Amino acid sequence: MDPKVFVREKITELEQAIGDKTALVALSGGVDSSAVAVLAHKAIDNQLHALFIDDGLMREGEGEQIKAIFAGLGIEVEIIDKSADFFAALRGQVDPEEKRKAFRDTFYKTLGEAVCNSGCSFMLQGTIAADIIETQKGIKTQHNILEQIGIDPAEYGLQILEPLKDLFKPDVRLVAAELGLPEEIHQRMPFPGPGLATRCIGECTPERIAKVRAAHVIVEEELAPFRPFQCMAVLLSDRATGLKEGGRLLGEIMVVRAVESEDAMTAAPVEVPWAVLRRIQERICTEIEGVNRVLYDLTPKPPATIEYI
Repeated sequence: MDPKVFVREKITELEQAIGDKTALVALSGGVDSSAVAVLAHKAIDNQLHALFIDDGLMREGEGEQIKAIFAGLGIEVEIIDKSADFFAALRGQVDPEEKRKAFRDTFYKTLGEAVCNSGCSFMLQGTIAADIIETQKGIKTQHNILEQIGIDPAEYGLQILEPLKDLFKPDVRLVAAELGLPEEIHQRMPFPGPGLATRCIGECTPERIAKVRAAHVIVEEELAPFRPFQCMAVLLSDRATGLKEGGRLLGEIMVVRAVESEDAMTAAPVEVPWAVLRRIQERICTEIEGVNRVLYDLTPKPPATIEYI
């Protein structure tokens, strides 16, 4: 794949598909949706409406950070807070697939409403080849897959364009760099569409997600020098006996995961030095109330997936 040729062809395709109408891009700040946003901006300029949905499941300060980055690229990003809707959809859900489907349904309902309110005719999203393959094979439901599994986007009032759907992550990064996106975006660590919901085993409440978010900050900070393909903190649903001030504490269990990968289809655990793992453990147990046990996941993909749900 020649990124220059790809960009030129996709810009032409988007110009022809959208014409004089308007389009909304669902922007999360990851490399996939960011590349689509810039492609569309180059194709249709001010006919594009960029939307960041605050679903309550994103990383610390994500929305404002993305808004600032894209303002520098001449793209205004609207942020809408729909966290209450997503937490309501996830309430009581503990099965991984049911959680992913609940997120997907809320995601597309939110976008259908946004498209209707904005008067846009099309919705653009950063679906890539790995999303389609994993969903079609039944490995796990990706949040941005509809037509490929027989769901008509018109049910949500949407006409969807997916310019990256034939690419895997390494090629998407090349395209993003060719489009002029900063390195902090085109080399950004993958982050799942359902966000921290994929890193919270059991029910996703605002309180539990807040713990995962805080642990995620620690893990990213400590593992940044190793430049993993992906790293994360995962909150388990069970509890473990521990000690606090000489007494018994039934505390939360947090898992740390870091992997190397090229295309997310296979992955191997990063060999993190013992001293770094000890520092991560100490920080998580000290800085996050109620956590008394930290584990490091050594499992490759396969047999595991990179994410926990």
